[in-house]
Amino acid sequence: MSLHSNSTRNLLNRLRTISTTALCSWSLMLLLAGGLSGCSSDAKTSEVAGGKSAPKYKILATTLMIADAAQRIAGEEVQVEWLMGPGVDPHLYQPTAKDRIKLQSADVILYQGLHLEGKMVDTFESIAKQGRTAVAVSRDIPESELLSWEGGLHDPHVWHDPKLWKQCVQTMLETLIAQDPEYASAYRERAAAYVAELDELDAFCKQRVAEIPPEQRWLITSHDAFHYYGRAYGFQVVGIQGISTESEAGLKAITDAVDLIKTHKIGAIFPETSVPQAAINRVAHDSGAKLGPELYSDALGGVGSGADTYVGMIQANTNSVVDGLKTPSVSVK
Repeated sequence: MSLHSNSTRNLLNRLRTISTTALCSWSLMLLLAGGLSGCSSDAKTSEVAGGKSAPKYKILATTLMIADAAQRIAGEEVQVEWLMGPGVDPHLYQPTAKDRIKLQSADVILYQGLHLEGKMVDTFESIAKQGRTAVAVSRDIPESELLSWEGGLHDPHVWHDPKLWKQCVQTMLETLIAQDPEYASAYRERAAAYVAELDELDAFCKQRVAEIPPEQRWLITSHDAFHYYGRAYGFQVVGIQGISTESEAGLKAITDAVDLIKTHKIGAIFPETSVPQAAINRVAHDSGAKLGPELYSDALGGVGSGADTYVGMIQANTNSVVDGLKTPSVSVK
């Protein structure tokens, strides 16, 4: 019995030693795995902006054009939201209850100004009076570069000229630097890269428009959103519905457009994604001009449209206009 008891005790001691060793090894593996995982997580945090943690604030833009530019400057670490999605008309837009929550929670609000967001002017002014940041991105464009509108106002559609849009980008950059000076160098670097793209975009537009003889550069659209584009690239622009979509096209405007098309043998006219098409369809029917592709006037296109960024929108519009006008239609009555 004694020998048996001793053997049993020896066996149990050996088993305890093995179990303890295995447990220690397993614990060490878990500890190492946890440590590596923690290092990986810390590395991800420190990668942002050269070892700094990401800036913690929200930008709210009214239009997708502004949101696109703001995201390019701010970087993916900053949350950028918008009020008006693809195909939305900013002239008539009224904020929803959900929008009001966004307006209250945003740290920086960027809007176009020049009364583009006509139904929201009082809202932005009220936010500014509260000491919060609400900035019209068009505020620094010299008045001499703005086109006149009725009632002493100015045409708000400045984004259709990439050179003017560059000035809006500069205002956005200065706003973001004031919000978070620590990231000024990163913001400036991103903005410079974006401005270089805008210069390339301007050169692209000039190259494509040069394919159209000057006498054929007539741009007839649903409403007067393209006068800055016309000034930049040498088009005579006619908006059937006027500069704001609040007013409907009258019979005289339709008749005048039909006469103009017949006189100059304009082969194509262009509807817009954010404007009802009844008036321009009537003009096309009465004049014999073909309807070109829809242009993106007051909003970007949806994801996958090729016009879901500012640069993509201007390129898409230019390709549509040039391809539509290069060959006059023989169907003009």
